Amino acid sequence: MTPYWLIGVAYLLGSIPFGLLFAKARGGPDVRSTGSGNIGAANVARTSGVLAGALTLVFDVGKGYLSVWLAGRVTSGSPRWMIAAAVAAVMGHMFPVWLGFRGGKGVATGLGVFIPICWEAAGAALVLWVLVVLFRRYSSLGSIIAAGALPLFVYLLYAPGHSPPLYLTVSTVLISILVLWKHRSNIERLVQGTENPIKFRR
Repeated sequence: MTPYWLIGVAYLLGSIPFGLLFAKARGGPDVRSTGSGNIGAANVARTSGVLAGALTLVFDVGKGYLSVWLAGRVTSGSPRWMIAAAVAAVMGHMFPVWLGFRGGKGVATGLGVFIPICWEAAGAALVLWVLVVLFRRYSSLGSIIAAGALPLFVYLLYAPGHSPPLYLTVSTVLISILVLWKHRSNIERLVQGTENPIKFRR
């Protein structure tokens, strides 16, 4: 039997709003109406503390990883079902049914879904994000550049010397476009010079 149910499970896992839950558990405000209004780790850290932000990051990555790992486990490692679960998990995070389809930007969950698919590409995207943040001090800029580069990393690193399957390339580009679309307000602020940089403490 074709396990279409995996898509629903991946979406539901991705839709768990860990940022909102951890912020409330720490006694913080509703992150949807505070700071940037995003339920991701960066806004949670700013509004509810570093611990809540770190937990949000870990669990957002984890739910993406778990969604794809489960699909691979059930289908004996089928790349088609794994990438389908990846798209569903990212969509769940961005458009969670529990929050009126207004969710996060998909960066951490997007990282998590690609670890079981192509950890080399996920690692390269993470390194690129770190370098951009260190030198430019904008988390959003790092996310935008890393998301834009992810399809290239997957294309080059999924099967070195060979082109990856078309469905994998198309799905990766789709996830990248969704992440970039979710960052459209950040892009506007970066262009206008009004985006808030990260302040490193000595």
